[in-house]
Parts: sequence; structure tokens; C-alpha cells
Amino acid sequence: MNKILNKNFYKQDTLKVAENLIGKYLVKDDEAHMIIETEAYDGPHDKASHAHKGRTDRTEVMFGSAGLWYVYLVYGMYWMLNIVTSSKDYPAAVLIRGVKKFKGPGILTRELGVTDKFNNKPADESTGLWIEDREKEIEEGNIKRTPRIGVDYAKEWKNKPYRFVLKKD
Repeated sequence: MNKILNKNFYKQDTLKVAENLIGKYLVKDDEAHMIIETEAYDGPHDKASHAHKGRTDRTEVMFGSAGLWYVYLVYGMYWMLNIVTSSKDYPAAVLIRGVKKFKGPGILTRELGVTDKFNNKPADESTGLWIEDREKEIEEGNIKRTPRIGVDYAKEWKNKPYRFVLKKD
């Protein structure tokens, strides 16, 4: 049975959410895609996180309630889709890096038509973009942890194993 993930799922520890999103389904307008890659950005101390330098207009959503979308533009051309996690006022989010059909966060958002119109909106049916648990069990040991991609500027934080990838399905 398909179950839309609720706020309580996202209120957990950010690394736990990032890992547990593997095997869940990103749904947009009833088109579902299994999530196979995520990256965690965990709090104000995380030098790879946008929130590392504090609250700004751009990062305000990260300080909001768990279960909101955080969508921003990189390189002036790629939208990045993140889900806010943890507790209110603790800036944390998980980047959806890939789904089974579309690998790479910019390709994923382009192909699904995700733009900033979803930013600061809840991940539920009201916005037309949500995540479901379809009870697909991921075998233990089938998720690989690696350092994040493209965060060389983050000094000692660049090598943190905050990226989660499905090895095989």
C-alpha cells in the first residue's frame, strides 16, 4: 500500500532521513520514481550547507518545518530539490540526487518539471510533489555511503560520508 511520508518521517535525524529515503518514491502528478541517491546537509556547523553562514532569504526555508521543499538554482541553470528535515530552527535538508530513471539532481528536476514554484511548499498532494513509501524493502548492506559530490569548498566537511546510494535493486 502506498503511504505518503508525513512530517514525522522528516523530523528525524537528517542522516537517518537521507538513508531511509533510498527506496522510497518521488511522486509528481502521479508519476512515481524510486529514489536511488540522496545527500544530507546537517545543520549550521556543516560547512557544505547553505545554512552554514546563517539565515538568509534563500535559506529561511531550511530553518522551517520538516517536510517542506527547499528548491534552489545552481549555476544559473539547474534546480536542486531538497526536503527539509529535523526540528524547526535547526537548518537541515536532504538533496534528492537521483531516481531510477533520472540520475543527477539537475536532470531529475528538469525531466520532472521541478522549479522554485515548489520552494517552501509542503511535500504532499496539495503541491503535486511528494514522497511515498511503497513498502519496497532495501536489503541490508545494499546502500552505500560516500562523501558528498561537489563540495570541495567545505574543508573537513567535504569528506563526510553524507551521500547515500542504492547499490542495486
